[in-house]
Amino acid sequence: MRKLVFLFSFVFFTISTNSQELNCLVNINYEQVSGSNLQVFKTLETALTEFINQTKWTNRVVQTEERVDCAMNIIITSRNDNTFTSSIQIQSTRPVYGSSYQTPVLNLRDSDFTFKYNEFDPLIYNKNSFDSNLISTIVFYVYTILGVDADTFSEYGGQAELEEAQNVMLQAQQSNLASWQNVIGKQNRFLLIDNLLAPKLKVFRDILYDYHIKGLDNFGTNKEFAKQTIEDSVLKVENIFNKTVGNYLIRLFFDAKADEIVNIYADGPRTRNAINLVESLKKISPNNNSKWRNIE
Repeated sequence: MRKLVFLFSFVFFTISTNSQELNCLVNINYEQVSGSNLQVFKTLETALTEFINQTKWTNRVVQTEERVDCAMNIIITSRNDNTFTSSIQIQSTRPVYGSSYQTPVLNLRDSDFTFKYNEFDPLIYNKNSFDSNLISTIVFYVYTILGVDADTFSEYGGQAELEEAQNVMLQAQQSNLASWQNVIGKQNRFLLIDNLLAPKLKVFRDILYDYHIKGLDNFGTNKEFAKQTIEDSVLKVENIFNKTVGNYLIRLFFDAKADEIVNIYADGPRTRNAINLVESLKKISPNNNSKWRNIE
């Protein structure tokens, strides 16, 4: 009997300490598509949910409660037999130490997502080849989510995962699909991972770490220090702006953080560079000027 108890405890411990890394909500919106076999979308939704959440993506030991909360919303705009045209919205959050608050980390939209799928097709990822745009796109964003999330907890902590995303991109380039290619002026998957790993833009990953670990995670114990740290981090975003105007990383940052920044600075205590902060935000993210007026 004691052996059985030990065996059960060992199995439970193994499962709990080697949990998969993601807790991903997958939704497929097919309201714009008409046809008789709409069940294929539900089948795909279930298959993707299981594929993402039941795959062990890294060698890290992950507790169940440490899984990254995220969502993938696929909006189907047209269908031609087994070929689907869609966009995909990627979102992820991270817990803030000492609170119940989940801070947004990623909130990006990819409008160029065309893929082939037959109902009940197995979803299998081979890191050494390109098999389908469906698999490659999903896996690319899985590793992007994991990499960016890890960067918010340790300095360059997501390097291995971002390199995995880069490998997906390199393999997928043989498809000749524009979303994987280096297209001038195109904010696509190639540009996203290229920017995240570019040495000259490494400051972005420093910003992610400082903003979250030194800023948000100290908000409950030292609000004044936390706000000043977050302010200093946001001001550093201008360094990226000065290197490449219209950089994808600036959009990536503010699509996730604009509302949060407004909420943080809408009231006191006032930080030492408050005026500079607003002016900098207006310069590097003018699309959010209606929001920045709320922190003046």
